[in-house]
Amino acid sequence: MTMLPFAADTPSDQGVGPLLRAWREQRGISQLELALRADSSARHVSFVETGRSRPSEEMVLRLAEHLDVPVRERNALLLAAGYAPRFGQTPLDDPALDVVREGIERLIQGYEPCPALVFDASYHVVAANRGIMMLLDGVPESLLRPPLNTMRLTLHPEGLAPRIRNLRQWRGHLLEQMRRQIALRRSETLRELYEEVAAYPVPEADDDPAETDPVPYFALPMRIEHEGRTLSFVSSTATFNTPMDVTVAELAIETFLPADPATVKYLHSLLP
Repeated sequence: MTMLPFAADTPSDQGVGPLLRAWREQRGISQLELALRADSSARHVSFVETGRSRPSEEMVLRLAEHLDVPVRERNALLLAAGYAPRFGQTPLDDPALDVVREGIERLIQGYEPCPALVFDASYHVVAANRGIMMLLDGVPESLLRPPLNTMRLTLHPEGLAPRIRNLRQWRGHLLEQMRRQIALRRSETLRELYEEVAAYPVPEADDDPAETDPVPYFALPMRIEHEGRTLSFVSSTATFNTPMDVTVAELAIETFLPADPATVKYLHSLLP
């Protein structure tokens, strides 16, 4: 895979113009199209990108919104334009986020016995329910030390990888998900994680579910062994709408829906 050049996790010393141009080009949007979306003119967008015009704080935020720039990088754009950051970054254990933390904990607990977890922009697990812990039975302690990382836990040859019956398919899905996030966030930390997990060896024993499984799945399942049984799940990921805090913006809630009746029955017998 060819990686596009991107900014590191720390604020860039470039002016706001080149940063906005890089985001626009990455999104594949012309100056005219961006101007129309932002209720501006192509001439003004061009002047901003070349440094001939200093955009207002409002214009920086408007352009960032129409370029779908992540909240963290919107702060970087504001700093590059000479303005103060607009979005805070509150630690998840701060009392100010009690409502958020308690809400997501109730959500994933309410999803039991099905597995559910919450992770941040680096795929570090910040909360998990009993369904997830059940799947992690037998994983070496070295992989369970904080911070737990969902990509390492899943793809490491001593993690869940040997138990996933359709590993090549599921691995491909996860790596593509990471590539999309790298393109969106342009994070050096995320790229390093990608390079690490993509280099993990793939166990030889890997079947082809298209040939061996008669269940007509409605989405790509993760088929994983647990105590001699093969459980099947499809995953769904949710984020917060219009977050005003970097920490909250980067949280994702992933839930695993049983993909066949046998998995439903087993989960309810194991975690009543």
